[in-house]
Amino acid sequence: MAEETSGLDFRDVVNFLWRRWKFIASVAAFVVLAAAVYVARQTPLYTASAQMLLDPRKEKIAGQEAFLTEMAYDQFALESQISIIRSTALLRRVVEKEHLVGDPEFGVDAVVGTGALASIRALFSPPEQKAAGRASDDAIASAARLHRAVEAVKRSLAVTRAQGEGLVLTIAFTSPDPAKAARLANAVADAYVVDKLDARFDAAQRASAWLADRIAELRQQLRASEEAVARFRAENNLSGATSYTSLSQEQLGQLNARLVGARSETAEKKARLDILHKIEARGDNIAGLPDVANSGSLGDLRKQLADLSRQEADLLARYSGNHPAVVNLRAQIADVRRSVAAEIQRVAANIRNDFEFAKARQDAVERTLREATGQTDLDATNAITLRELERTAAVNKSMFEDFLQRAKITQEQSTFEARDARVITPAMPPGGPSYPKKMLILLGALAGGLAIGGVGAFALEKLSNGFMTPREVEDALALPLLASFSKIDARELIVDGSALSIPEYLAVKPLSRFNEAFRSLRGAVQMCDVDHPPKVLQFTSTIPKEGKSTLALGFAASAAQSGVKVLLIDGDLRQPSVSHSLKAEKKSGLVDYLLGDAELQSVLIYDDKLRIWGLPAGRKAQNPSDLLASERMKALIAAFREKFDLVIIDSPPIGPVIDPLIVSRIVDKVVYIVRWASTVREMVAHSVDRFGGHSKVAGIVFNQVIDAQAQKYGKHAYSYYYGVRDYNQYYTE
Repeated sequence: MAEETSGLDFRDVVNFLWRRWKFIASVAAFVVLAAAVYVARQTPLYTASAQMLLDPRKEKIAGQEAFLTEMAYDQFALESQISIIRSTALLRRVVEKEHLVGDPEFGVDAVVGTGALASIRALFSPPEQKAAGRASDDAIASAARLHRAVEAVKRSLAVTRAQGEGLVLTIAFTSPDPAKAARLANAVADAYVVDKLDARFDAAQRASAWLADRIAELRQQLRASEEAVARFRAENNLSGATSYTSLSQEQLGQLNARLVGARSETAEKKARLDILHKIEARGDNIAGLPDVANSGSLGDLRKQLADLSRQEADLLARYSGNHPAVVNLRAQIADVRRSVAAEIQRVAANIRNDFEFAKARQDAVERTLREATGQTDLDATNAITLRELERTAAVNKSMFEDFLQRAKITQEQSTFEARDARVITPAMPPGGPSYPKKMLILLGALAGGLAIGGVGAFALEKLSNGFMTPREVEDALALPLLASFSKIDARELIVDGSALSIPEYLAVKPLSRFNEAFRSLRGAVQMCDVDHPPKVLQFTSTIPKEGKSTLALGFAASAAQSGVKVLLIDGDLRQPSVSHSLKAEKKSGLVDYLLGDAELQSVLIYDDKLRIWGLPAGRKAQNPSDLLASERMKALIAAFREKFDLVIIDSPPIGPVIDPLIVSRIVDKVVYIVRWASTVREMVAHSVDRFGGHSKVAGIVFNQVIDAQAQKYGKHAYSYYYGVRDYNQYYTE
């Protein structure tokens, strides 16, 4: 059991598919057939593709970046170019050039509402307005047809970026005509190239016109600024010294740079000199001056002085101050100190000299600049004014020359057809349709049909009412499956040309699989209570037509073949099937005995062929439940226990009547018959519960099992399936 409850078993899935493959295949076939009909009814469409390279130039023409900047195609720029290709303005050119308005695939011959509008105008408008109205209607109709053609082209057009191709765009056009699809894909690509050229030409023309106007303004400004400089020089008698004629702007800039450097150097030297003066004014030692501290020779002298001082200390530790060595060393120390003082004075003198030299250099540069610009005799105000006028004139001249150069470049560009987009792969008529994709649709339909069929089969499996496997019986009823009986075809009951009943068949074919099933049932019944084997058995079912009477008769015949003394009682007083099988339906029976109208010996019969005793139902009873619950019935069963080895009572189904519950009180065990895969599980469970506990019911017996279907339940069916593969060789004589 651990294996069976461990979860989903792959064999369960295989068996499920085996059981329901016809349903799944039928659903899949229907879906595939519907898809095939759909594909057959679709008009084939052909898609032709042209590839276009967006090729922005890397080189720049001088001055071009200011007015006609090149586009760097990033992701957003590519999306913009795709939008341009799909724009209404560009596609309108394609429609007009290819005359698609009159094409039945794209064009529209009439616009809804135009005829009604013309009729109204004809009724209520004067003659002169009628002609204008007709012209207006024609214009509206023409515009509407053009718009619809453009929208139709847009629906058939697809523009995408080629995967892994960088700046390559794919222009695909779909049409029922492969040649038309290729022609229109190329037409859209050509229209885009032409649109790019037109846009560049228009931009160059606009830039050229703007530059012409700007140059005229700059020419006037330059003239005015030059006249202002000349007028100022004439008023101040400076006509002989003009920086405009003697010096260029670059030379003036160099002189100004030299002057700035000289002034910076003078300021630095002046700062060093000021520090020196402050130290001298306070009376401090100038040895702390940065220039003095950074002097290399002074550092050597100080190091030498330190060494001599250490030597003096060593000598004084051993000798007195009057010792010749000490006196000599002190003389050396005095000489070094004089050298240090002299070096400090030399550094201070260098600071003063450096400042004087820097100041002289600054004065020389200023004098040279004044002489070069002719401002020697000018006061400060006039000099500033002259410089401002000259700078203004120089700037105006530079701007005028720059704009003049760019105007020439732009004028050349207006006639230069540089292409930054070109077709690298023109569209060709496709060899096969792009829609419908028959194989893909059919495969998708097959997959969808199998999925739908599988879901439907699973739903049918879950909605199945009856019991199919022993595990289902055990899980739902907590009862064992005693045995299973296959559904016997009428042809199997024909032996030597004679049609036999099932009990007669058991007698003729003692080694048949049907007989083996009864032996298995007998063994299971005996094992349900080993210590007290049941002697009185009741056969019942949930509803009629489940074969309980046939199984009761067969069970009795099988037991009789083993030498058991068996009595079969027809306890179904409403529908006496056993009496009919024993051909005793018109004889006195159980009802007659219970009513006291017949003796027991007169109602018992013996069947020589089956070798069983029988007690038919007898005549019709008005109160069968009362008769079965009578004390006489209990006494009768008690007497049969002593006289027979096995007593079998065939009672009615428990579903419609209460008789089986009454009979169950006087029997040892109840054998419950269930028709395989048919009887509703809930009804069976409810009927079993009515017996007052599972101790009374020996177990469940499956009847009319369809072998071919039961085999598909795999390992769960082997406990009751007789006839699988090689099993039949054990059941034939």
